[in-house]
Amino acid sequence: MTNPLLQPSTLPFQLPDYATITDADVREALDAGMEEQVTELDEIASSTEPATVANTLEAWERSGATLSRALNAFWVAKSADTNPERDAIMAEFMPKLAHHSDAILLNTALFDRLRALATRHAQGEVDFDDQEAHLLHERLREFKRGGIQLPEEDKSRLREINAELARLSTEFEQRIVAGRNAGSVLVTDPAELDGLSEDDRSAARGLATDAGQEGWLITLVNTTGQPVLPSLRNRTLRERVYKASISRGLGGEHDTRQLVLDTLHLRNERARLLGFEHHAAYVADDGCAKTTENVTAMLTRVAPGVLEITRREAADLEARFLADNPGGTFEAWDWDYYAAQAAAEKAIDAEVLKPYLEFERVLVHGVFAAATKLYGITFHERPELVGYTADARVFEVREESGDTLGAVVIDPFTRPTKQGGAWMTSIVEQSHLLDDAPVVTNTCNFPKPAPGAPSLLTWDNVITLFHEFGHDLHGLLSDVRFPSRSGTATPQDFVEYPSQVNEIWAWDPELLADYAVHHATGEPMPASLREALVANRRQGIGRNTFETTSAMMLDQTWHTTAADELPTSVDEVEAFEVSALQAWGVWFPLVMPRYRTTYFAHIFASGYAASYYSYLWSEVMDADTVAWFKDNGGLDREVGEKFRRGLLAVGGSVPVMEAYEEFRGAAPDVKHLLARIGLE
Repeated sequence: MTNPLLQPSTLPFQLPDYATITDADVREALDAGMEEQVTELDEIASSTEPATVANTLEAWERSGATLSRALNAFWVAKSADTNPERDAIMAEFMPKLAHHSDAILLNTALFDRLRALATRHAQGEVDFDDQEAHLLHERLREFKRGGIQLPEEDKSRLREINAELARLSTEFEQRIVAGRNAGSVLVTDPAELDGLSEDDRSAARGLATDAGQEGWLITLVNTTGQPVLPSLRNRTLRERVYKASISRGLGGEHDTRQLVLDTLHLRNERARLLGFEHHAAYVADDGCAKTTENVTAMLTRVAPGVLEITRREAADLEARFLADNPGGTFEAWDWDYYAAQAAAEKAIDAEVLKPYLEFERVLVHGVFAAATKLYGITFHERPELVGYTADARVFEVREESGDTLGAVVIDPFTRPTKQGGAWMTSIVEQSHLLDDAPVVTNTCNFPKPAPGAPSLLTWDNVITLFHEFGHDLHGLLSDVRFPSRSGTATPQDFVEYPSQVNEIWAWDPELLADYAVHHATGEPMPASLREALVANRRQGIGRNTFETTSAMMLDQTWHTTAADELPTSVDEVEAFEVSALQAWGVWFPLVMPRYRTTYFAHIFASGYAASYYSYLWSEVMDADTVAWFKDNGGLDREVGEKFRRGLLAVGGSVPVMEAYEEFRGAAPDVKHLLARIGLE
């Protein structure tokens, strides 16, 4: 049988033929794709024709089609539904792909070809439009950051470092997935589940059965906080779940500490090879922040005030706890339970909310409806198309005119084979050069309901769905020429901005009235409950902001620390973590960072190393843009079109901050974020 990854897919939207693709096909296509692209780029580099946009920039953008097709198809399936063979492919090919990247960025002839094109432009022999000029600028910068100007001995060492970092990243991801599954808490006494809804109990029973165990299995999500903690009345079980969460990676079969230390040493060495003080400086230089001093200034401006708000929240919750437990000690595993009690007094009881937050209704009448109101696009399920898992559903996306825009694949539910968290990826990048329409994914880890039961969401789940769909919109509404600059191909500290903006529509009163409908009775959420939900948006904002800010500070500390000051033993990792938070003035054991070091996948298995700060950096632009929407009519078609054309459509085809300031008429104003947090 012909390998379906070796040629363009003939399915609608160029969707990979997941029904026939085998793991052997992936291996063959990756090897063939790397070889093919090296040959194509060598032809560009060795051309004797004068360098032009067509024979240099466009030719590069057309190269690597097989590799891109295979990688995009594989990443999606592997992240969402791995197996031992996919893990093995990842482990084998990550170092190979790092070597492939080095073979490109350390290719002197290819670099010289780009410089020749820049020289011809400077001499007036070649004209550029804005997208061409930006692409060439970014390509040249990538070469310099990739080590092209290093001595040969240093280039050789750089190749070794990149290959080893790729291996470590893969192993870290595999260990935290296995560790998360192994950390699941088995409950054998049903009385311990007091407070958990019948639907959640049924789901937990099913998970235990699937795992070959008797009882109820509470699985963990990737964050420190766990979604069952607000509901569990049994304090002992709360403690078990919380401690299972924060102890992941700290020993045993799934220990990640040595991987962390090895990764940090190599990142530090690479940064210094490339002329940067440390890895954080290397990363900041590539973003909107530009320097770690700018990152530090933002974090230290926000953190003290957020800590004070969090302390006030803690005092209120401790008083509630002591009313139930005179003489007791309020602990971190009590926080969510008593926060839920406080919210319930304001008519925001999580268990009362959930029956009104059924996944399908939220998706169609909330997330999709907001996109239609803003951008005129509509969504049409294509059940005949096969996604990368049985849970994945394909939706065709159409313009207001009825023309096809692209497709989005929705994969909402958790499974043991799925990595933690929630994310968007691109299977096909939008590009006018290649005439490709976008295909994006939306992958979450919402609790999977028992067969025949509705999928009921928490409010945090709702926000996550809107957030990830903001990334989807960034990819779907891209309107650029070059595939490498499409959609979310922006600086790391900008990429979260559109997704954060999209969260605001979850709170829109008109939308909320439409999507918040009781799954069993069809009755809309009572107006009093909707109003309470909107009115109390700041409920817990101190703790929520604090736990993410402290994680950002932890990330910065690990990546600004000199190699000789890092822990020399895995036994010192926890102590280093505490001292780092103390140094920032944010050590507060009642609220641990959103991710502790040993399961911080964003920075040790993903692309957020030294840039987890980007969520807060992007939120400055997000809050500023939300103020713009409010001033200009909110959920409105004309307003949405301005945002679409001014920011979402341009992707990374032009300097993003220039695009932002042109759209907004000024640089983002931090006052809107401070007001949102309560730090006016």
